Amino acid sequence: MVNQRDRVIQYLRDEGSITRAEAFTELGIVELPARICELERLGYEFKKTIIKKRNRYGDPIRFMRYELA
Repeated sequence: MVNQRDRVIQYLRDEGSITRAEAFTELGIVELPARICELERLGYEFKKTIIKKRNRYGDPIRFMRYELA
């Protein structure tokens, strides 16, 4: 059986990076940061980039984009 960590790693290998929104919409994973933390404990290394944008109301938002290092 494939678990959420496996899905995250496969998505990263296929797509190159992932955000929390992508994890939710594409994989059904609500707590991506928790899965990333678990993967780090298993020895995976990630490049983490803070993305700054504006939401549909024009408010500034920030979120993390993860890539395999």
